[in-house]
Amino acid sequence: MSKTVRWGILGASNFAKRQMAPAIHLANGGELTAVATSDPAKAADFVAMAPGLRIHDSYEALLADPDIDAVYIPLPNHLHVEWTKKAAEAGKHVLCEKPIALNAAEIDDLIALRDSTGVLIAEAFMILHHPQWTKAQALFRQGAIGKIARVGATFSYNNPDPNNIRNRKNIGGGGLRDIGVYIFGATRFVTGEEPDRILSTRIDWDGDVDTTAHLTAQFPSFHYTGLVSMRMAPYQEIVFHGDAAVMTLTAPFNAGVYGEARIALSGPEQTTQVWRFTADNHYVRQVAAFNATVQGGADYACPLEFSRGTQAMMDMVFDAVR
Repeated sequence: MSKTVRWGILGASNFAKRQMAPAIHLANGGELTAVATSDPAKAADFVAMAPGLRIHDSYEALLADPDIDAVYIPLPNHLHVEWTKKAAEAGKHVLCEKPIALNAAEIDDLIALRDSTGVLIAEAFMILHHPQWTKAQALFRQGAIGKIARVGATFSYNNPDPNNIRNRKNIGGGGLRDIGVYIFGATRFVTGEEPDRILSTRIDWDGDVDTTAHLTAQFPSFHYTGLVSMRMAPYQEIVFHGDAAVMTLTAPFNAGVYGEARIALSGPEQTTQVWRFTADNHYVRQVAAFNATVQGGADYACPLEFSRGTQAMMDMVFDAVR
């Protein structure tokens, strides 16, 4: 493989255009080499960003390109496993949007494929690459909040568009699959714990799509409350509440877009320490970390085993609903 990781993107989605293509272009250790789309007009913005970009008219053609080392997959959720497998079988490393699968058993298949092919397969859970989250995990492990009792996580936005892929059940839509991964995965990352059981669920439906989900769960050391919604005003926050302090992240999932990434640690006598993270782009850091792992560097921060744990919690929620 070349010293530089040469990337291809399967599809010309708006998210790929706005976030991940620029991140691939800017991250150390890689370059954006090709995009696959059957619509040349959709490729124009990608070409403007990376002159000399190759445009393939099919996903299969891009996977057959010997000059591509890694692919990014921003396709609708129900296509993630299929095209991750095809890319890995073609010898390409894969960074696939979340959720990488629709149930934990599918991730077991991907782990087996990763191990048999030797390629890196990972879910694009970008927040784990942001220093806000590594600092939050470090504070927790240092005992900064004392003995944990409660975690509360909220992530909402308002998107009633019936044509949006998030509002189409048949392609893996729904609020839990879209943003539940954040409130579940972030909690698991900081605490290092897995849920024992789902205590309660209340789901609002629009047809067959879950639009708002309230749930509670019991972890070994704490009680968990979560809310995700695609029909409420934009809001995001996660709180880790211990017997010594409260740790609050005020823009935990869309740092720099929703607001400034910040950690506030409120301790005894109303004293508060604040850490601010103003300049870090978690998409760029994610791609740089992926490149470094492909090139023989450190272990990747979000392996498939971690993603499987988040999906297992998602499965537990859907089982509780049923």
